[in-house]
Amino acid sequence: MDSTLKRTWAEIDLDALAYNYRVLRNWMGSASRFLGVVKADAYGHGAVEVARTLESLGAEYLAVSNLDEALELRQGGIRLPILQLGITPADQTAQALACQVTQAVWSEAAALSFSEEARKEDGKLKVHIKLDTGMSRLGFPCDEGQFDRSLEAICRVWALPGLEVEGIFTHFAVSDETGEASKAYTTLQYRRFSNMLDALKARGIVPEICHCANSGAVAGYPQYACDMFRPGIISYGIGHQAALLGLRPVMTLKTVIGAVRELPADTAVSYGCTYRTMRPSRVGILPIGYADGLHRVLSNRWQVWTPSGPAPVIGRICMDMCMCDLTDLPDVSVGSEAEVYGPHNSVNAAAALAGTISYELTCAVSKRVPRIYYRGGEEIGRELLLRG
Repeated sequence: MDSTLKRTWAEIDLDALAYNYRVLRNWMGSASRFLGVVKADAYGHGAVEVARTLESLGAEYLAVSNLDEALELRQGGIRLPILQLGITPADQTAQALACQVTQAVWSEAAALSFSEEARKEDGKLKVHIKLDTGMSRLGFPCDEGQFDRSLEAICRVWALPGLEVEGIFTHFAVSDETGEASKAYTTLQYRRFSNMLDALKARGIVPEICHCANSGAVAGYPQYACDMFRPGIISYGIGHQAALLGLRPVMTLKTVIGAVRELPADTAVSYGCTYRTMRPSRVGILPIGYADGLHRVLSNRWQVWTPSGPAPVIGRICMDMCMCDLTDLPDVSVGSEAEVYGPHNSVNAAAALAGTISYELTCAVSKRVPRIYYRGGEEIGRELLLRG
């Protein structure tokens, strides 16, 4: 990265994204539509540029978590259909209509509110009905005790003025987990989903799009592709299932050695004095900290990858900086690049050490970290999300 202030940045490999798209498309079959999940700024990768790439590759749909994310895509020139997966207050229906957003509908009460607001605008809001098959979050309950009640409610929603029901979907809770109990639960969820579709068909209701395959199901249950599949984190080459399919990481988070200190043995390093040098040490100061998304819980546990190999992170990670041990890496000096996450330094491994999931680490890469986009080995754009 060429800059007058070379600090910390994220390189986004759009060729890797395109490669992953093609692998997933082939894996799931050409008959099923590809819905690219670009919520949370495309899991930290940059929603607009990722959406442009997916649109150019032939994806049929995109998904976001709120209306502001949808508006950002529209303002960025994205024309694909956009499914808003999360909760939208009904008083924002006019805005949803204006930017042609498809809204998830999770209850009859929500549907009635959207219908009323859409009629005020003399419009029809396109919606996908959300079924709760076992996630216990949003959706019409499809467990055996509430199935019939939800069936009747969905039939009423289907007939509401001001709404155009295009699709029905559900979300799996444990499709990314192994073990017989997880497999049985995912199978149960799919059976509930299929039973509702069959019951609706018996009433003469056949949605254009049925979808249930999230990242976990894409990798582990490709037979659940239905009319459309929704790869999220797996599209970005992240998570243990991405490796099983040979997918490539799209993001590399980098920083530089900003300064080097020579410290004597038994010198405390950083807040809390949680690390003391065991010998005379060369310590690199890196301009990245938890405000940039490098979680403090990785203090004294992670490493950065330098041109000469790994350098352990020592002492507590600070807001804007952290330290690494360069004692055994004499060729690493001020200005040397260091990979925080990437092909040499898997974000999956960092997530395991942090006791979390890789989604959280990529989403945490903060707005003050520029995203640099590459295609064909050449920089094609950069983005800094801080307010101008």
